Amino acid sequence: MAIFHEITPDNRRTVNEFLKEHWYATTMVLRGDILDMTKAEGFFLEAEGAILALLTYRFDGTIFEILSLDSLRENEGIGTQMVDEAVRRAKTLGAKKLVVLTSNDNMRAMAFYQKRGFDFVKLYRNGLDAARRLKPDIPTVGRDNIPLRHELEFEMILEG
Repeated sequence: MAIFHEITPDNRRTVNEFLKEHWYATTMVLRGDILDMTKAEGFFLEAEGAILALLTYRFDGTIFEILSLDSLRENEGIGTQMVDEAVRRAKTLGAKKLVVLTSNDNMRAMAFYQKRGFDFVKLYRNGLDAARRLKPDIPTVGRDNIPLRHELEFEMILEG
């Protein structure tokens, strides 16, 4: 049975290793900001002593932003559980909306978020070109040989 855990100082090393393995780094660039993911808040699902899924976020008092979402087993509802938990936490914190960015090559993420109530709201045209100036190791080609150029923002307006 999978159990939700907060990221804490006690498990931070394990979370950071997971990030390195799945994101190849512990820094991320979003909208021109360099983020130190070793300090990001979040939670994970643990099963059999290992991380099964991880979601990191930041909250500015109004906007709850998903920074990363990884599930090691797809098509089992785990990603949906993670998003549902993010929605619950965002509402508890009093967030007005939940946002997430993805890259223009990530068709699966675009479909995933839209199926779960997110709307496409903004295109950061050539956002990844700008991000590469800050983090040159960002690849130029993504899934299905699609050139990585843009960041796409999806949002969910939270009621009460």
